[in-house]
Amino acid sequence: MDWAPLFISLKTSLVGTAIALVLGVPAARLVARLRGRSRAILDGLFALPMVLPPTVLGFFLLMIFGRNSPVGQFLLTLGIRIIFSWTATVIAATVIAFPLIYRTVRASFEQLDGSVLAAARTLGLSETAIFLRLMVPMAWPGIAGGTILGFARALGEFGATLMIAGNIPGRTQTIPVAIYFAAEGGDMQSALTWVLVIVMISFSVVMLLNTVGDKRR
Repeated sequence: MDWAPLFISLKTSLVGTAIALVLGVPAARLVARLRGRSRAILDGLFALPMVLPPTVLGFFLLMIFGRNSPVGQFLLTLGIRIIFSWTATVIAATVIAFPLIYRTVRASFEQLDGSVLAAARTLGLSETAIFLRLMVPMAWPGIAGGTILGFARALGEFGATLMIAGNIPGRTQTIPVAIYFAAEGGDMQSALTWVLVIVMISFSVVMLLNTVGDKRR
């Protein structure tokens, strides 16, 4: 049994979730401060990958990073190839994990006690200091929960990954992709093995999420 899909999936999900976390927390802070139409537009854009079919996301990513796109041609001039590479699996995982992290963290920020933040402003703290020293520590259970959900979603990503990264054993073949091609090829034993592996990992993630939820309460 080749266990490469397991290590590729774990590495891809961890890196993609980390990138989504770095992008999602500031985005959540930005939208939480906005009001009116601009808030609705940004919230819709940031949450859109959560409701679109993964194949649609994969198509958009192909349009952005494909060889014929301006971005793809520019990257090729630098010797960087995105499509059908491990980097493509990370991009797909990041795009899929981002909305869950963003929405969870935004909800946590909106539940913070505004009087505490107002008091910090009257004491002369800058917005950056308030964000780093007050908001992030106070909202850490929501940040942790969103990160766990994002990791679980990235681990199970299939459609977008298959479209922009393909099925290259040892490079881009994640567990969901391995399951699909094993079942398609009639190797039901390998498919069942990978199903059990991802079920155990997902169950562990759910248990960890429940633990974070208990601590939050």
